[in-house]
Amino acid sequence: MKADTSERIFNVLIEKDEDGYYVASVVELPGCHTQAKTLDSLNRRVREAIEAYLQVAEPERPPEFIGVQQLRIKLH
Repeated sequence: MKADTSERIFNVLIEKDEDGYYVASVVELPGCHTQAKTLDSLNRRVREAIEAYLQVAEPERPPEFIGVQQLRIKLH
């Protein structure tokens, strides 16, 4: 039996919340989120979250990730 060597790339949005935790959201998998106190822990947890998500539901057609923009807006 030949081993499955297919791979997928996922885009992960990482933010830091007001309590200092890193929060990860997987762009292509709606509802796939996790958090951790360190980036190393977050990396492990987001991989686990993706694997768990894909065991339960495979998205039919994931959205195409385009990019992230930062906008500077002057507040009055």
